[in-house]
Amino acid sequence: MSAPKYTNLKELIYWSYSNLAMAHAGIERQHLKYGTFHYIIRAKLFKGLKDGTMNMKSIFDDEKIKLMTGQVCNYCGSTENLTLDHIIPKYKGGTDNAENLIYACTSCNSSKGKKDLMEWMQKINEYLPLMVIRRYLKLVYYHADQHDILSFTLTELAEIKIPYKPEYIPVSYPQPGLLRLTAIS
Repeated sequence: MSAPKYTNLKELIYWSYSNLAMAHAGIERQHLKYGTFHYIIRAKLFKGLKDGTMNMKSIFDDEKIKLMTGQVCNYCGSTENLTLDHIIPKYKGGTDNAENLIYACTSCNSSKGKKDLMEWMQKINEYLPLMVIRRYLKLVYYHADQHDILSFTLTELAEIKIPYKPEYIPVSYPQPGLLRLTAIS
């Protein structure tokens, strides 16, 4: 299945989330490259999300992973000079709620600054751990749902102020051998 045309933000998030699930399966099975099995996962999840027979996992699952990971930078794995970072920057409307906060070393936190997380990921030219990307996608989805903009096209979204940049949402992921689930995996 080639990348679909996204008619709205919801489909873009679903496509990214489906690709993330495909990458996650590849990492868990220690595969170096994607194959038919992985593409089936992506296709079934994307179809299920679109038709409402499947849902994105709750943020609760991510909170459990965050607690198990402990006090390490969720971006690079450092245990030195930790701070709390807003996944969606507070400056742009991100909240102080636990689901929007993760540990980050001062180096990563300073480098990211007030940038959108996915924009920063592209700037440093390195894929962040998949669990961080997954949390980001859920936060974007929840925000868009609360503000009734999931059905907006990317053109319509460019005309309003939102705390994330949909154009940076990843639509594909590198081969699983090049990815990590968490900063300490």
